[in-house]
Amino acid sequence: MAANGSPVVIGVGASAGGVEALLELAGVLDADLPAAVLVVLHQPADAPTVLPGLMDKRCALPVRHARDGDDLVAGTVLLAPPDHHLLIVRGRLEVTRGPRENGHRPAIDPLFRSIAVEAGPAGIGCVLSGLLDDGAAGLLALVRHGGTAMVQDPDESLYASMPQAALEQVPGAIVRSVAELGAAFSDLATRPVIGGRRPDPRLVREVAASRAGANVDDEDRPDGPAAGLVCPDCSGPLFDLSEGNMLRYRCRVGHAWSEQSLSSVQDDGIERALFTALQALEDKADLQHRIARTATERGSTRTADRAREAAHHALASAGLVRDLLAEREAGDSA
Repeated sequence: MAANGSPVVIGVGASAGGVEALLELAGVLDADLPAAVLVVLHQPADAPTVLPGLMDKRCALPVRHARDGDDLVAGTVLLAPPDHHLLIVRGRLEVTRGPRENGHRPAIDPLFRSIAVEAGPAGIGCVLSGLLDDGAAGLLALVRHGGTAMVQDPDESLYASMPQAALEQVPGAIVRSVAELGAAFSDLATRPVIGGRRPDPRLVREVAASRAGANVDDEDRPDGPAAGLVCPDCSGPLFDLSEGNMLRYRCRVGHAWSEQSLSSVQDDGIERALFTALQALEDKADLQHRIARTATERGSTRTADRAREAAHHALASAGLVRDLLAEREAGDSA
């Protein structure tokens, strides 16, 4: 327990492959765990979830979705509801539809940052299986505020990307299999909490930006220079919040992006644009062929020749686009 009487807080983040990891984790948590466990799993906004019930059947602790205004209570497991971030704000839980982060709501980084601000050295963050790198930046912030970082062993993760990204930012994180996490949590939660420091004001502002109704005034824009990039969620300008080898960006209204997540969504946008261009070029060729046939029937040779030439150029350009798409597919499978 922290010096102020608040319980130790354990934040757990998971994505692809995370359901399996969370079900296994539920079965190894000790019944007398002296900590509040908060869980974020990437999930579709409109998908009903039975995960809390499934975890509750396997867990010695009560498991349910978090509710806005819940107290932090040791010996409970609370999950972020679909389409809501889960934060700690002034000692209570806040379930909020704030701006998406890394394309997700709920996202892992906002939870970890709020634990860093509210719990400091009494905070523990754990990254489980998942794609890309959500959780890495928040885990680093938590460690910088005296908290403890844990990572599922990438070798046993169904998807190792998130654990590996976390280890790149926090090389000293404790690495355990899911089967070993229950004992590790109990051990860490019973250790004396020593020290603590005033939260970084920039981190406090980032937590505020993850809440619904974040300010968008010039004075409240993100702490960083304009990045010259556009936010994929709102098309607003992104500001550079990068530190060292960790690239991060946030727009004025609060959408935030890590390096891998921004790159992934840009790749998706490029692919959509290429398919749109391919469709437009093939439509143009089809139309020009029709114009050529009609012109030929009217005896308008010059118009027919121009249309056939336009169709030829459109198909040639379409071929180039197809080649680009094939190169991208080959690169993805390499």
